[in-house]
Formats: sequence, structure tokens, C-alpha cells
Amino acid sequence: MPARNSQLSFDELGTPLRETTFVVFDLETTGGSAESDAITEIGAVKVRGGELLGEFTTLVDPQRGIPPEVVRLTGITQAMVHDAPTLDTVLPAFLEFAGDAVLVAHNAGFDTGFLRAACQQRGYPRPRSTVLCTVRLARRVLSKQDTPSCRLSALATLFNARVPTHRALDDARATVDVLHALLERVGAVGVHSLEELVDYLPERTPQQRRKRTLAKGLPEEPGVYLFRGPNNEVLYIGTANNLRRRVRQYFTASETRPRLREMVALATDVHAVPCAHSLEAEVRELRLLAAHRPPYNRRSKNPNRAWWLVLTEEAFPRLSVVKVPRDGALGPFRSQRAAHLAAEALQGASGLRACTQRIPAVGAAGRPCALAELDRCAAPCAGRQSVAEYAPAVQAITELITGTAASPLEALAAQLDQLSTEQRYEQAALRRDGLAALVRAVDRGQRLAALAALPELVAAQSDGAGGWRFAIARYGRLASAGVAERGVAPMPVVDALTAAAETVLPGPGPLRGAPPEEVGVLSRWLAKPGTRLVRSSWPWAEPAGAAGRWRGWLATATEARDRAMVLARD
Repeated sequence: MPARNSQLSFDELGTPLRETTFVVFDLETTGGSAESDAITEIGAVKVRGGELLGEFTTLVDPQRGIPPEVVRLTGITQAMVHDAPTLDTVLPAFLEFAGDAVLVAHNAGFDTGFLRAACQQRGYPRPRSTVLCTVRLARRVLSKQDTPSCRLSALATLFNARVPTHRALDDARATVDVLHALLERVGAVGVHSLEELVDYLPERTPQQRRKRTLAKGLPEEPGVYLFRGPNNEVLYIGTANNLRRRVRQYFTASETRPRLREMVALATDVHAVPCAHSLEAEVRELRLLAAHRPPYNRRSKNPNRAWWLVLTEEAFPRLSVVKVPRDGALGPFRSQRAAHLAAEALQGASGLRACTQRIPAVGAAGRPCALAELDRCAAPCAGRQSVAEYAPAVQAITELITGTAASPLEALAAQLDQLSTEQRYEQAALRRDGLAALVRAVDRGQRLAALAALPELVAAQSDGAGGWRFAIARYGRLASAGVAERGVAPMPVVDALTAAAETVLPGPGPLRGAPPEEVGVLSRWLAKPGTRLVRSSWPWAEPAGAAGRWRGWLATATEARDRAMVLARD
């Protein structure tokens, strides 16, 4: 603190950054919704003037299941949180630790959203501290030449910071390093106090200011919004739990993406499509993206685009990569390359031929290829293998697709074990990653196909306030959606939704003609903890020999890969 009679310099007006206490925190959760998901871990670091003042870390019992994909990402299992304190105990301790310090988080909207929801649910006043987002600060300070991505891992690499691991305290420590590096850069442009930093972050364009009235009149409910241009063309489509609040954000300094600022400058109107709940909004967004193909959306403009593997119809079938599936196809794959890699793995594991020539059932007299010389093909093209001898390879692939057996996966796993035994670790890692990608693709395809096979499925989720959200799915498509608020009898609502639901006629292929992305959205919604099956045309089940039996192996393989990547960065 300066002496009483000394004069403050200009860079010390306000609260100097070197005297500001920051609490940098990170949350791990069961999902992305502050309303329906729960916190599983809190990690926080208190710093001032570059010095460590304290750390706070604890696992939290979410009092619900942790989805497998979250376990794979964070490594936090149900067993780890079984004896952990609940948020009722942890929250007041964290709020006491944070005090009135400036709260800092990477992508702060996510973490503070969970924090505000937790305070509201338990009757605590929402934190009034200044919140600083290192993503926003990085976008303000850094150029695309500095880093193409503002993800924490990318910034940690750029600044030689500690490595984030998707565990709360590790990520908070990495964010501390990133924060200090960014504050050094803003100091170079004359930002030395907390007040100057808060003023430095906003960068709202004149177009954003002028067009903020476009959000007026939009409903405060879930739905889809469409920005339209001067010729009524659709420029951009998105979803929101609160349409008015979400659209207003495009006209504030929080929207820093140049591409979307350009879109806002062109927009003349915003059209809203209210929806019953988030699932209907996601599905409607996919359908509208496919219909309008807006220029400012980067993803999902063609929800039907996918790649499949099919067995050709000939004496010696082979795997072919196609866009239009038929019954018995394997997929969907998100890219043509992924489909080709899966085909190569299955060919090596089953004995299917890789060549594309048509081979007659008898009398083949071609010249064997290099694969035959390497004992990787039995050369039916040269008449060295009969149709009967070739049939087991075809049967193995057919059984994998239908889920009655998984012998190709077992063969690949055996090859992986052999490579490890021979200490050929680099090849083993490549084989492990290839097998993991194949297991994910086959498992996803079988899950989606099982859902798309159902003529009708009715499911419900609690809205957290005593009411219910309903979805009617038919052949993998959302046919109807609605809600029964607290105090409303749910089954009459279900009956009304079912009666008014869209008629869906099944098409060809494993997904009965449904868009893969839409079936995927439905599958993820149905898999959320707490979802209840109201009724179904027949039991919704996966085949006993499906790739789902490999999920434990997949989790182990993914953990090994992630651990190797962390060690490689070190």
C-alpha cells in the first residue's frame, strides 16, 4: 500500500490488478445443462499478485448416475463420488473460500451457470462478485495467428502452462497460468487495474447496438431462432432454452465471433419457433438447417449425410463404402475416411478380400495381389479359395452387423495383444486406436438401429419442478413433444400427444430412413439419467452379442490413449 502522502500514479487508479484477489475455479459435471445436470467436482485456486493464497478441491456426490461418456472424459466414476459430500455441504464451504474475490473460469458462462443454479436451488444469494472469463479475455487479446483455438488445452500449450486433464483442480491450476499470461499482455496495452480490465473486455460493434431491438417480443421459452437477411433469407439458425435471452446475447459484447458479428450486421429480423422443450428444439433445428442451409452455420447442414459399409452381392462379397444404406448396412460413419478405415480393419480381422474386381463363383484364374503374398488374403481371385471356404468371413461380418457375435472385434483384440507381447508398442497403439474407433462406430450404429426399429416409443423426463417433458418417437424420428406441468395429470397429455403425433412410414436401411443426426439426438435424450419409458411398441433392446459388451474395454483403451497423450505433452 502506498504511503499516506504519496501520489497515486495513473496505472494505480482503481484496483490495481497486482492487488486484486482472483479465485480461479473449475467444475466437473454430469452434463451440460445447469438445470438438469449436477456437479461432480469443484477445484479452485486463490491468487493475488502472482502468489498462491490457497486451494480448494473436493469431489461431490451428484446423487444421480454419471453418464459413461462423462466418465471417459473426466475419469470420475460413480465409485469415486459414492462417499463424497453432497453439494449441500460443499457449496457453503466453496462460497466462503471464494468470498468477494473476482471469480475466474475458462468459459465462465458454463461454470457460473451451474454455480448460480446451485445457489438458487438451495436458497443462497447468487454470487455478486465480478466474473472474468479467460476465453473472452483470450479472444480479445490474441489473434488467429497466435492460436486458432481458445480451448484451455491450446492456450496451455501456447503459454507453456500446466496441462489441463478434465479434473477440476488441474484445470483450475492451468487456468491460473493462462490468466497470468493474458494479464501480462493486457498490461502492455495500458490495462493495469480491475476497472480498466472490465472496460477493456467489451467490444460491441455499432451494428450490435443498433439491432438489439430485434430481440424484443421474442418469447422467454425454449425453441429455435432464425436470423433473416434483407431478402428474408435465413442467415443463421440456433436453439435456446430462453429465446429472448439467447438472442439478446448476439447484440452484446459477449458475442465476439467475427463471423457472427458479420451475420448480425446483415440481419433485419429474427423469427422464433417456440418448442415444448430442448429435445424438440434440437430436432427442429436439424430439420431447419437441412431445409435452409444457412450460410453462417458451420455444422449439420445435411443431417442425412453419412457413410455406410455394405457387403456387395456377388459370389465373393467385399465391403463397399456407400452413401445410401440398405438393410444389413454397417454404420453410420461420420466421414468417408472413417468408413474406409473401418473396412480395412474388418477385412484384416475377418479374411474378406480388399480388391474390387468381380470374381466368378468357379473358374477364377487371376493373378494374386501383394496381399496374398503377405498371407493377408486367400486369393479367391486366383481360384485358391472356394465360395464355401470364403463364406465364414462373410458370416463373421454379418453377425457383427446384426449383433449376434463379434468375432472380428475379438480377432483385432487378439492382434493387439500379440503386438504388445512382441513389444511393438507403436503399432499396438495404432491398432488400439483403430479398434476403439471401430467399436464406437459399431456400438453407435447398433444403438441407433435398435431405436429406429421401434414403430413407437413414448418417454418422459422430469422438468425438476414436479412436471414432465414428453417425447413420442416413431422409427427414429421425433413425432410429437409436449409437457405436463406440475399438477396436470400426465397420462391424458401422453394420450393427446400420441393421437396428434406425426405419421411416420419406415424407409429402407438400418435406421428405417431416419436422418442419423436426428436418431442420435433422440438417443442421447433418452439416455439421460432420470428418463422414463412410458410405453413402447415392443421391448427396446440391443442384441446380446452387440458391441455394447465392449464398452468397458473401450473406456480402458480411451483412458490409456489420453494418458499417453498427456505424457507426450510433458
